[in-house]
Amino acid sequence: MQREEKQLEASLETILLRVNDLKNSIAAMIFKLENESDNLNWPTFLDNFALISSQLVSLSKMLGHDKCPPLRNLAVLPLLLSPERDEQLLRLTEHRVPMFSHDLVPDYLRTKPVPEAEQKMMQLEHKATSMSVETIQKQMGAYSKVVGLVWEVVSKAREEWESEGSARAGPTITSSVADTQTLVMAIATGKGLKSTMGQGAVPPNMIGPPGRPGVGNAPLPPSQMQQQMGPMGKVPSGIKTNIKAATQIHPYAR
Repeated sequence: MQREEKQLEASLETILLRVNDLKNSIAAMIFKLENESDNLNWPTFLDNFALISSQLVSLSKMLGHDKCPPLRNLAVLPLLLSPERDEQLLRLTEHRVPMFSHDLVPDYLRTKPVPEAEQKMMQLEHKATSMSVETIQKQMGAYSKVVGLVWEVVSKAREEWESEGSARAGPTITSSVADTQTLVMAIATGKGLKSTMGQGAVPPNMIGPPGRPGVGNAPLPPSQMQQQMGPMGKVPSGIKTNIKAATQIHPYAR
């Protein structure tokens, strides 16, 4: 009897340690979802979920091990029921259970589901056993198609999410070196531009001579420019010519 009691105590201590580890993992995951949702990425979430899944599997294996005593054969009975606040119970339950009263004990120490839920489960089990094999196979095929479609949608959304994340991580390119060099060469030397000017025209990056070179600011041929230039190599002013012509027409204008 003492050996069984010691084995039960050791098993319960080990189970409590595993349950506490599982509880801490779940609490850490919930904390990240609530407070670090902006910085939480998909691989980190999968790592936390995998940790919780592995802890559940190890706990299930421990409960099903041969050395673990059958806990289903044991009953948990309250030693004291009181409607008053119990500080020790509050500390042991991490401020979740303030008292152990007659109203709360049936809910906390329940070993069977609620009668309504148990009745619903019996109805579902009876419906499952009464179905034919062909109907079950058809429903399984329909469910498999639905799951496959959902999996495709989720996989596509995951790929788009990962591609957007990788694109945002890199630097944003706002200029092109090749386009800049092409633009500079076009402005400096006229490379790549179509020439629509005649013979003797001024390049687009050069300024023509001052004065009135001609209609539409087009440069004059060299022969006409020599006729207009005087002996000192200057172009005669058009203002003086107009004044002289006016005095010849109206001699009394002086």
